[in-house]
Amino acid sequence: MRIDQNVIDHTGRTLIAKGTYLDDFMIDSLIKRGVGGIYTSEGEDDAEDDNIPIETQEKIQKLKIEDPKKVQLSESVKERVSEGIQYLYSNTEAPNFTTATNNIANDLMTAILDNDAIAVDISTLKVSDEYTFKHSVDVATMAMVIARKHGLSESEIFDIGVTGLLHDVGKSKIPNEVLNKPGKLDDNEFALMKQHTLFGYQILKDKTDIKEDIKLGVLQHHEKINGKGYPLGLSSDKINTYAKILSVADIYDALVTKRPYKEPFSQRDAVEMIMSMTTELDVDIVKSFLDSIILYPVGCTVYLSNGERAKVVKNNTDCILRPKVVEISSGRVMDLAKDTNYAHIIVI
Repeated sequence: MRIDQNVIDHTGRTLIAKGTYLDDFMIDSLIKRGVGGIYTSEGEDDAEDDNIPIETQEKIQKLKIEDPKKVQLSESVKERVSEGIQYLYSNTEAPNFTTATNNIANDLMTAILDNDAIAVDISTLKVSDEYTFKHSVDVATMAMVIARKHGLSESEIFDIGVTGLLHDVGKSKIPNEVLNKPGKLDDNEFALMKQHTLFGYQILKDKTDIKEDIKLGVLQHHEKINGKGYPLGLSSDKINTYAKILSVADIYDALVTKRPYKEPFSQRDAVEMIMSMTTELDVDIVKSFLDSIILYPVGCTVYLSNGERAKVVKNNTDCILRPKVVEISSGRVMDLAKDTNYAHIIVI
């Protein structure tokens, strides 16, 4: 088996590097450390890596600059978070509702702080196959990393995690036949669906152990800075900061997720759409979003518009759609962001 993730200890040291072929000693060591499972790679990329010319492999290794530290959720944490979020959405009146929410947010906060994470690999977020729960955790995780990049304090980052976990809790009041309808919603169903922010606020408003900013973030996460959002049509200066951050994370995750009524957008197209929404989303927060996501992780294989495949060796943080790559077939090095000779080539 070939490992498809770095195994990292609590200090951030890499114990086993991604791409390593595991032997019995490594597996025994992982088990003794309490690692219950890891991702392995198989198939086309493996065969392709074995066929890369030695000179090109050496060039890739020499030029590779690792991505910033990313959020890493262990399988045990993912399972605990998934179970916790399902409990919350099914038991909104439970006396331990806030404590359970804080416990989940604490798991996410620990994953960020233990690894000093300042980025998120947006292709690896997945805690559940059930959309509402997966979406809530994805949005909370992204929002916390965006908030950290945006300069919010640790307590605010924690609070925005809570807000992200609860931002769609009002959907627990929407009938399943509307929530999971495979086709387009009619006008009445869409109007009902838009009420989920109000329903969420109503669920939280009397819970005195939940901060007002969190409640407002849940209420306002579909507001737009041009005043054309809902439920209140607020302008930028009246929208809570948590809501502005959640709005970016929420839209991105909704775009890239397959739903009964739509196919997912590619990550690239979703990022392009977020970048184009300058009249609806806070520009500074969009910049923090772009600065904190990893679209093409270093070491991954990408397809280029010239028909070639390439290995990513460096991400350009100011231009995340255009990394530095090495062509597999030729060994040619192309900095898609900075070398004008390759301005006509994009990652597809």
